[in-house]
Parts: sequence; C-alpha cells; structure tokens
Amino acid sequence: MGPYRKHWFILIAVVAIMFGLLGYFGREVYRHAPPIPQQVQIQGGGVLFTADDILNGQTAWQSVGGMQLGSIWGHGAYQAPDWTADWLHRELGAWLDLAAQQAHGKPYAALDVSQQAALRAALQQEYRGNGVDSATKVLTISPRRAAAIARTARYYDQLFSDAPSLQRSRESFAMKENTLPSAERRVALTRFFFWTAWAAATDRPGQQVSYTNNWPHEPLIGNQPSAENVVWSIVSVVVLLAGIGFLVWGWAFLRRHDDAEEAAPRTDPLAAVPLTPSQRALGKYLLLVVALFVFQVLLGGFTAHYTVEGQQFYGIDVSQWFPYSLTRTWHIQSALFWIATGFLAAGLFLVPLINGGRDPKYQKLGVDVLFWALVLVVVGSFIGNYLAIRQVMPANLNFWLGHQGYEYVDLGRLWQIAKFIGLLLWLGLMLRGIVPALRQPGGDKNLLALLTASVVAIGLFYGAGFFYGERTSLSIMEYWRWWIVHLWVEGFFEVFATTALAFIFATMGLVSRPMATAASLASASLFMLGGIPGTFHHLYFAGTTTPVMAVGASFSALEVVPLIVLGHEAWENWRLKHRAPWMAQLRWPLMCFVAVAFWNMLGAGVFGFMINPPISLYYVQGLNTTPVHAHAALFGVYGFLALGFTLLVLRYVRPGFALDNRWMAAAFWSLNAGLVLMIATSLLPIGIIQFLASVREGLWYARSEAFMQQPLLQTLRWVRTGGDLVFIGGAVLFALQVVRALWSTPSPALPASEPLVAARQPA
Repeated sequence: MGPYRKHWFILIAVVAIMFGLLGYFGREVYRHAPPIPQQVQIQGGGVLFTADDILNGQTAWQSVGGMQLGSIWGHGAYQAPDWTADWLHRELGAWLDLAAQQAHGKPYAALDVSQQAALRAALQQEYRGNGVDSATKVLTISPRRAAAIARTARYYDQLFSDAPSLQRSRESFAMKENTLPSAERRVALTRFFFWTAWAAATDRPGQQVSYTNNWPHEPLIGNQPSAENVVWSIVSVVVLLAGIGFLVWGWAFLRRHDDAEEAAPRTDPLAAVPLTPSQRALGKYLLLVVALFVFQVLLGGFTAHYTVEGQQFYGIDVSQWFPYSLTRTWHIQSALFWIATGFLAAGLFLVPLINGGRDPKYQKLGVDVLFWALVLVVVGSFIGNYLAIRQVMPANLNFWLGHQGYEYVDLGRLWQIAKFIGLLLWLGLMLRGIVPALRQPGGDKNLLALLTASVVAIGLFYGAGFFYGERTSLSIMEYWRWWIVHLWVEGFFEVFATTALAFIFATMGLVSRPMATAASLASASLFMLGGIPGTFHHLYFAGTTTPVMAVGASFSALEVVPLIVLGHEAWENWRLKHRAPWMAQLRWPLMCFVAVAFWNMLGAGVFGFMINPPISLYYVQGLNTTPVHAHAALFGVYGFLALGFTLLVLRYVRPGFALDNRWMAAAFWSLNAGLVLMIATSLLPIGIIQFLASVREGLWYARSEAFMQQPLLQTLRWVRTGGDLVFIGGAVLFALQVVRALWSTPSPALPASEPLVAARQPA
C-alpha cells in the first residue's frame, strides 16, 4: 500500500460497510416481500385460484416478453400500460359499477356526488384491508370483488388474444395479434396481474401503506405518497447539497496544487511495444462492437416507430414476425453485448503491456475462444428470444432457452450461464498477465492492484443474476436484478473504466503514476459510497419496506456528487491531446472520453437525480422520463466509453491506418446531436406531459390508450424520427471508419511521410 495506505483503508471500509447495508436490507426484502396467497377464496364460497396459478401467470408474462411489453410495478416498457396500475384501476371501476347497480340500480357515473363518495369510502375500506390469514396464507375476498376481478380478467383475456373488439387497443399498445395464444395461460396471466395490483393496494399488516409504499398513484383508494416518502425525498436533497459542499471543500483544500506536470515522452510508449498475437486478434472484437452497435441503433429506430404505428412499419405489417417486445429486447440486449465487448477488448489489450510486452502462454487461443463464445451467446440468446415471443418454444423451456422476461436480463438462463462462463474466461485471461506482474519485486503496484480488483468484480458479480429463478417472488427477483443492472454495470464497470484509463495514461507518461493512483482510489471510494446502497433507489415501490426507501434515497443522492467535478475531468482529458505531437493520433478516443464526462454529468447526474427522490419517482416511474435518463446514461456514458476503448485499441492494432478527421467529426457530433434531439424533442416533453397527468389523475391515465394516443403525443413521437436518423447516421459513419481500418492491411508503421513514424522510433 505504501503512501496510499489511507486511500486503501478508506476504500476497503466503504466497500465493506456499504455491502453490509446492501446485504442487511436485502434480507429484509426476503422477509417482507408481498406474500403470494396459498389460495384466493370468496367469502362463503369456493376457491378462485391458488399460488401456483399466480406463479403460472408470472411465467406466462415472462414468455411474451415480460418487462418488454408494458410494465409491472413501473419497471419495463412504456408503450403498453403498466399492467399493475391498469388492472387496479379497471378492477376498482368494475367494483364501483357493481356496487352502484346493487345499491341504486344505475351505473356509478350516474350517481350524485354524495352517493359516489359513500361508495368510494366502502371501496377504500375493502381494498386497503389486508384479507390474508397469517396462519393459513389464504386471501378471502367479497363476492362483489370476485365479480369485479372476473370482469377485469375478461378484458385482459381478449386483449392478449386476437379478439376483433380490442384490435385497435393492441395496435395502440404495440402488441401483436394473439400475443398469448393459449387460453389457459391467458387465464393464469390475469391472476398474476391481479396479484401485482393487490400488493399495490393492500396495506401491510400494522401499517398504513401498501406493500408497494402506496404506489401507483390511485386517488380512488387513497394511494398517495406516504409521509416517509416526502421526508426521505427532502433528506436526499439535503444529502446531495452536503455532499457537493464537502466535495468542493475537499477538492480545494486536500488536493495538491503544486504537483509539477511531468514532461511527456517524445514518442508514444505504447506504440514502441511490438504487437503480440493476442493483441492482433482483437480486431474481430472491434468488428463485433461496431456490428452490434449499428444493429442496435437500427433496431432502436425501428422500435421507436412502433410507438406511432403499433403493428406496422410505414404501412407494412411486421408485428407478427418482429413485434415491439422482440425488437425492444434485441435493442437493449445488443447494447449490453457491444458495450461489454468493448470493455473486454480494452482489458485484453492491456494484458501483454502489463506482462512486460509478452503474451502469456496460449493467450491468443484464449482470446479466440472467448470471441466465439461471445458470438454463440449473442446468436443463441437472440434466437431464443425470437422463439419465445413467437410462442413457438415450449412453455417449460422458455425461461432456460427463451426469454426470462426481465429488462436487461432478458436472455434465457442457459445463455446467461454461458455469458457468465465467458466472463470467467475473460477474468482468467486477464489474471494470467496481471498476477505475474503483481509478483514482480519493486515498483508501485497500487494502480495495478485496483485494476485487478475491478476486473475480479466484473468477472464475478454477474453471478448475482443466478440468485433468482423462474418462479421467484417479483420483489426478490428485483433485488438481484438490480445487482446486475446497477451494481455490476454502473458500479464496477465505472471503476474499471476509470482505473484502466488512468493506467493507460500513466503508462504513456501523460500523467504521473502517483497522481493517477490517488485519483483512481479516491474515485473508486466515491463511486462505491453512493453506488452500492444506491441500488435501493430502484426498489422504492417493488414490494419493499420504508427503510429500503430511506437508505436508497439517502445514498443514491451521493451518487450524483462525484459527477459534479466531471467537467474538470473532461478538461484534463481534452488537454492531454496537446501534451505531445503524437497524441494527435488519439484525438477521437479522447473526444469520446470527454463526451463520457459530459453525459455522466447530464444523463447520470441531472436526469438521474430528476427521477431519483422518492416523491419524484412516485409520480414518474414508468413514464418517458425514465428513458431520458436511460438513453443519456447508458449510451452517453457506457456507450461512449466502449466506443472510446474501441478507437484506442484500434489505433494500436492497426498502427498504419489514420482515421479520417472529417468522417470522425461527423460521426462524433452526429451521435451527440442525435442523442440531444431524441431527448429534447420527444422523450423529455412526452415525459413531462405524462408527469402532469400522473399527478392529476394517476399512473393508469398517464399510460392509458386514451392519453397516449392523443394528437400532441403522437406528433412528438413522430418528431423523434429526426433525432433517430441523425444518431443512426453517426453510428454508421463511426462503424465505417472502424471497418475501413480493420480491412486495411496490418503494418508495423506508416510510410516515412506520415507523422506516426516518429512515434515508433526510440526516444
């Protein structure tokens, strides 16, 4: 540890304490998850259905795309309704109509104000009351509620079939005809939807909030923000302000200001190291990155068009073959694949540099095997998704080979296992070069040790996705799913990227190793301080208790704090290109890293905190405000990081190729401009309009067919086409540059007339 002992102790303490919090309250998620009744029975009557029926409905929902077709508890896609909010409102409306007919002989809408108020009071009393017997786990409901459930279930049975009466609704929701062909599975599906709505309406025993902390907003039964929601929202803002204040003071007084800037080498140290066979083999990784990148953005435009023509693409009915739920699945999964591939390639490129300029034995073979394993997982999982959503795959195989139904972890479990094995192989390939370097006597190895820790975390923590199964409670599944989406991607990948860049720039002699090491350790502590318990901000309304909300709100506010100083990081990266003439060859990787800092501040910071406080997320979860954050953070941060790594590796595996600055400028600025346009002209305005509707009427209305199909929102979705086209153009230009470079004949150096020759001559 040496001079960094204090930094290491802080980082280790932060990680240990924060994981302690995550584990302790994770246990509470298990203990207090909404119960799945063993039976649902009618007062004085028979059994309606059982826990197995509810879980069968959960597997049916997974098989049609799950979170890629509408949402449950606010998590999922945004074109179809949130099935929890929609079912709840429809069931409440059915109950009121039945009660009005029984008491007054006319529909609820025809009653006077006092009569309606009396029925709403009775409605709230029945629906807020917890009817589960603690000993038998049997839920008992009234005959009237059973009739309301049956009426609501008939609507969903028709919606998920090919009933002509609801064809227009299916088109509005971007659902293909006969989404779930099996009548038996449609019945089970309605029971699962009922259970999610029951948990959202029913008070926890001994408390005055529902299992989902009163989410969604539903005035008919008094589902409104709890007192704790308001309190912890205010606390989160205070914590954010305090965190920013302390960071500014620490930055001003603790940071050394008199560090002399080291003179940059006359030539590029990395270019002076001969390429190894394993590094030359990385070209195909870069090709896979850009191929999946272009595929993903084309699918994004295709999927976005479904929001205006729910079953067609400019008049051509394609929904039966490539429905919205499938293309959205592929869109998200391909993004995760190409971003991860870019990170893996960057890591593999570093191995020989760490290992003294040599490949460990059989390293190229391992790199080749890993590549084809990645291709197998991509192709296999995509085929499985297709067969599942087409309802061709047998139901008992869907979870394992088809579609898990959970956003960002959509691939079948078998492909998930294969992906994990691939990550373990990558980890092994990394450690084969790192461990011998760590064992070498002498030298400062603190930065390398931190890089090793991040590599191990990336390799192992994806395994969190195996702690839930096909029939696991939704609350427990959400807990583990966000370990992957938030902790694995947003936490450990962030630390890896920061440390890898610091290692590369220090190796190049552009920054001092002590400065790079101290900055990386401090950054890792800041990321982990908010990032680990900040996982809970995804779980405010996923069937968890108030303490989870408190921890998530408080610590996730701290996630924004380090993003405040990223403007300085962007400046530091930008000025590196002026440190030495040979840095001109790295202009575009550096530009990508500058973009990362900008979008980290705006997409992850501003747009992230916009939806982060509990009171905000209560009203906007499941609206188009969420994809504003998702697009700006996932592509703006991790996408540009992966593209920057791709260009960085490309510069060294094809040293004789010079990127065309005009093409790259067009590609870079088109990607940024396209992202701004799709957010500013479509996603954000739609989200704000939905936000107002959610506050005034309820989430059910903000996601309803009547609201979403109004002319203004239709126009705003059409307007997004402009931003999409600009973005797609940038992606194609970027990919063409990479393909041109990889297609060129590899050479150790440029002709003598090129300035790169100087970078390859000894200093």
